[in-house]
Amino acid sequence: MEPEIALDLGRNALMMMLIVSFPLLMVGLVIGVAISIVQAVTQIQEMTLTFVPKIIAMVIAAVFFMPYLLGLMMDYAREMFGPMPIP
Repeated sequence: MEPEIALDLGRNALMMMLIVSFPLLMVGLVIGVAISIVQAVTQIQEMTLTFVPKIIAMVIAAVFFMPYLLGLMMDYAREMFGPMPIP
């Protein structure tokens, strides 16, 4: 395998990882910031308060985004395991 092909495969794998993880990470970030603002306003400093809403929101987001993410991963797997083009 040529180094250019290996670098291209690695770059594509990293981009796919970022694309697949982005929706769930953004949901976790938004919920975490919202809960932190509520905690700052109400002066409730309970550390465990952030976990349950974040987990619930991320599970809901995972169910919502799953068809799109699975489609992306299936296309990527077909591309990876399909026939290699002859240079």
